[in-house]
Amino acid sequence: MNKPIRDAVAHKYGKIAETILNGDDRACCGSGTPPQVDDDPITRDLYDAADAHLLPGGALQASLGCGNPTALATLMPGQVVLDLGSGGGIDVLLSARRVGPTGFVYGLDMTPEMLELARRNQAEAGITNVEFLQGTIEDIPLPDESVDVIISNCVINLSADKAKVFAEAFRVLRPGGWFAVSDVVVRGEIPAEIRRSVELWIGCVAGALDEGDFHAGLTAAGFVDVDIEPTRVYDLREAEAFLTAAGIDPEAAETAAGRIMAAFVRATKPNVAATSR
Repeated sequence: MNKPIRDAVAHKYGKIAETILNGDDRACCGSGTPPQVDDDPITRDLYDAADAHLLPGGALQASLGCGNPTALATLMPGQVVLDLGSGGGIDVLLSARRVGPTGFVYGLDMTPEMLELARRNQAEAGITNVEFLQGTIEDIPLPDESVDVIISNCVINLSADKAKVFAEAFRVLRPGGWFAVSDVVVRGEIPAEIRRSVELWIGCVAGALDEGDFHAGLTAAGFVDVDIEPTRVYDLREAEAFLTAAGIDPEAAETAAGRIMAAFVRATKPNVAATSR
C-alpha cells in the first residue's frame, strides 16, 4: 500500500478505535463528528436486530462498513473464512457463529488499536474459533490455499494497490473458494472534484473503483464468475452539508447522482488442482 495512504488510514481508524476503547461514541467515517449510529446514512441498517443482539456493543460501534457481507455470502459449517480489514471484528464474530465450532475465521487488520478492540469484543462474545492477525490486505500473512471464503466490508477501496489485493486474495483461497465482499463502486463518469469529496464523505481515502475496473481487476487476478450487485445507491442529498463545507455546490454534485454506490462483489477461484510452484 502507498505509505502516505496507509498512514492516513491507520491514523484515522486507530483514532476511531481509541474513542471506543475509552468508552466514547464512535466517530463518523466521513466527518469525524460523533453521530448516533442510526443517523449515519452509510452504516445505517446494515445489521438486523438478531445479529446485533448476539454481539458486544463495541463491535457494533466500530462497524464502519458499507454493507453486510456475512448476510450476503453463503457461509457453511466447517469453512475457513478471512475478513480483510476486520476492524472491530463485527463480521468476524458473525461469521464465526455461521461456520460453527468446526470452522474458523481470521480477521486481518493493520491497526493495533482496532486489533485490541476486536480481541476485547471476541473475549466479551466468548467466541473461540477466531484469530485476529496484524498485517495489510496487500500482503496477507497466511499460506497459499488456506481459506475457503474471503469477505471484506468497505476496505478494498482504501487500498492504493488493488491489483495486489486481488492477487493476494486469489493466492490464499483454495480452489473453488469464494471472494464475497461489500465495497464502494462507481458507475459512470464523475467530475474528479465531486468524486473526491463524496468519497471523503463515505470514508474512502484512496478511492472507489469503477465497476468495470473492479471486474477487470478480479479477472486479471484469475477469478471467474465475477458479479457486482449494487446494494445501496448513495443519495447525495444526505451529503449536502459535507459538500457545502468542502466548497462544492450540492446542485453541481447532482451530476454524480446514482453513480456512487455500495455493492456486493462475488467471484470464484477456479476449482482446479493446485499447480506446482
